[in-house]
Amino acid sequence: MTDTAARHVTTHTQPGSGAGPALRSGGDTGPVPAGRTDAVVLVVGDAERAARRYASALDLRCTAYAGPDTGEPEAVSYVLEGAGTRFVVTTPVQPIGERGRMLAAHLAAHGDGIVDLAIAVPDVHYAYDYAVDRGALSYAEPYEAHDRHGTVLLAVIGVPGGIRHTLVDRSGYTGPYLPGYVAASSRWPVRAAARPTD
Repeated sequence: MTDTAARHVTTHTQPGSGAGPALRSGGDTGPVPAGRTDAVVLVVGDAERAARRYASALDLRCTAYAGPDTGEPEAVSYVLEGAGTRFVVTTPVQPIGERGRMLAAHLAAHGDGIVDLAIAVPDVHYAYDYAVDRGALSYAEPYEAHDRHGTVLLAVIGVPGGIRHTLVDRSGYTGPYLPGYVAASSRWPVRAAARPTD
């Protein structure tokens, strides 16, 4: 950051927000609408194998799953959680739509790696407008996804050549992760299966 830019950026904490410091630039009227990390989404060649390895190495548990058998024809995904951390490990299986093609293209071009850093925000519309007005690429305008557990508001932004950022407001949602995911059961014992038995 240049000296000039540094003089125009200050940090502050919103009282009672619990969000910690937020950036404010000199000409703006409000803070950057940043929240906490919601999930780190990885695209890999074999989601189940990678999920088992991450679960074992990082002491995570599988909390949710999506795949062709749950109505997600393009990818298999395992949600791993532990100690304030959430990873989503995904493998494209049938790239027939935009999401599947994006996952397959990223995997072919870069190999296993992070494809999305999802960010929890209190107001997806505001955060999306704020970012796009300042040069972020718009991959998906704010939209709702819903199932019997409620509604999640999402939008997707990014930077040229960079990782996508899904903006997430799950305040109206009680499901295991996102619509289309089911809670992990004994059918997906990633954590248990990853530990050696005596």
